[in-house]
Amino acid sequence: MHQQTFSTIIQAPKERVWNTLWSDATFRDWAGIIDEGTYLAGEMKEGNKVQFISSVNGYGVTSFIEKCIPNELVLFRHMKDTKDHGEGERADEWSSGIEKYVLEENGGVTTLTLTSEIPSELKEIFEDRTPKALARIKVLAEGKE
Repeated sequence: MHQQTFSTIIQAPKERVWNTLWSDATFRDWAGIIDEGTYLAGEMKEGNKVQFISSVNGYGVTSFIEKCIPNELVLFRHMKDTKDHGEGERADEWSSGIEKYVLEENGGVTTLTLTSEIPSELKEIFEDRTPKALARIKVLAEGKE
């Protein structure tokens, strides 16, 4: 696994950034930049399992929410790789990796930091796509569209 950290400064309160991250329509918008057609299945609550699944190819990952403080932090621990829209298992690439989102607000301006562990063979893809996804989150949260 390779660890990557990216951040962006967003001219919006952390509550708006959080809603942009995890509301279905906006999640699909920005997450689709990383993996086309990605959606989130499950409830964003500490101790729950959720699935990140591509509606295009049916592949995804099932993750455990280790820590969730709404509007501040969410830490996912990837448990297993899936196929068939979350119904089947496939070879492990993502298992045991983490994905952490931290929101820090100062005067109505939020810094969003994303740290993730990704399979080494996908390093270049994520180095290209993750900053684009963060830029999209910024646009959506700032309401500039």
